[in-house]
Amino acid sequence: MKFPVTATREYHGKTLDIDCEQETLALFDDKGQRLAIISWETLFEHMLSIDEDSRFAHSRVHPRAPLAIKVRCSTPDGKQFDSLTGGIGGGGLFIESSAPLAPGTELKVEFSLPDRPNQKFETRAKVAWTRSKPERYLLFPGMGVQFTEIAPEAQARLIELVEALNRTRATA
Repeated sequence: MKFPVTATREYHGKTLDIDCEQETLALFDDKGQRLAIISWETLFEHMLSIDEDSRFAHSRVHPRAPLAIKVRCSTPDGKQFDSLTGGIGGGGLFIESSAPLAPGTELKVEFSLPDRPNQKFETRAKVAWTRSKPERYLLFPGMGVQFTEIAPEAQARLIELVEALNRTRATA
């Protein structure tokens, strides 16, 4: 299957060719000359080696910061579990879990922030992506959840906290 490159300025006019039988991806110039070829295996390994902050940065509206806070999650069928976050942001959280839920699963997520431990926030979210095994001995398995309903006050508090954490880390 051939796909013309039209939106990526530096590759405009080139063609991407996906060969399902050979499991390769090739890039051709505007004259049909092959410029590069890569196996699906190599591409997959590269994609999975990138940490989630880089992998999903293009789809995030709000920055994230690493922070462990306790969360309580509930699924629509009534299952509940407690966990910790590995990262927080105004648009969602990374929730550590050895058995992450499938992408698209809806959740109710309750949490408090460290500067106001008695104030509980309740949000609605859906699982956007999962990491089913540890990566590079540093990143825990779990799931990235995207808020689908969050009170403006809760989102503002998350954004303020992330900005403060990122400022502190930048000066350290």
